[in-house]
Amino acid sequence: QTKSALPWKIPRVTGSMAPAIQMEVCVDSVESAMNAERGGASRIELCSSLIEGGITPSIGLLQLVKQSVQVPVFAMVRPRGGDFLYNDSEIEVMKRDIRMVKANGADGIVFGVLTDDGGVNAQVCMDLIAESRPLSVTFHRAFDMVHNPCASLECLISLGFERVLTSGCDSTALEGLPTIKRLIEQAKQRIIVVAGGGITERNLQRILENSCIREFHCSARSSRESLMKFRNVSVSMGASMAPAEYIVKVADINKVRMLIAIAKDVV
Repeated sequence: QTKSALPWKIPRVTGSMAPAIQMEVCVDSVESAMNAERGGASRIELCSSLIEGGITPSIGLLQLVKQSVQVPVFAMVRPRGGDFLYNDSEIEVMKRDIRMVKANGADGIVFGVLTDDGGVNAQVCMDLIAESRPLSVTFHRAFDMVHNPCASLECLISLGFERVLTSGCDSTALEGLPTIKRLIEQAKQRIIVVAGGGITERNLQRILENSCIREFHCSARSSRESLMKFRNVSVSMGASMAPAEYIVKVADINKVRMLIAIAKDVV
């Protein structure tokens, strides 16, 4: 008896049958999720606190986003900002969060865990993948903090990750483009390399034209003024790195549409 194909394995499609370039928008609000879908995004990565690079979203946020959009919603599972070296209690939090977001409709899980010497923590990732199945799993930009990208990519492939999100281990995907290209060549369709990090309408065409990227990731945000009439400008609800108190950042429908139009032109 032959085993049926596992539902999360990557289809190998080449040539004229290759799919259109996919755009994933990272969001931290219902408004941004709806704007991303209206603009034409293929998928949403849902998190909280994008200013920290994204952490695990609340269950209330996930539930309402799932009620509000039809596109797949991948939930970030990251217990805090900062590095990706987690202690036992943080790992247990991640396991419980995975169970919760699965139970509340997440279509995929996004996480990353490293060792103290800059490697992929294979054992912990294996445990988290087991908690995540049958959903698709993405290793997020913790990958950009690894010591050896080539060896780490092979580790992710062996563990069964469907995707890895990366800026090419540089500050932006444009600057890391040479490494992204090498990773795509090395992957040989065994894992999807998703380019992300500082991608905007100003650099997307160059990134796509100089690589074989089939999926990219960005926030496509704009800033707008708060609707607050009374403002106490002497107080800020956060550390010095926090955004201006009365500025709200949301995914911009027009930016999403522009990025998708650029991607279609390149194809």
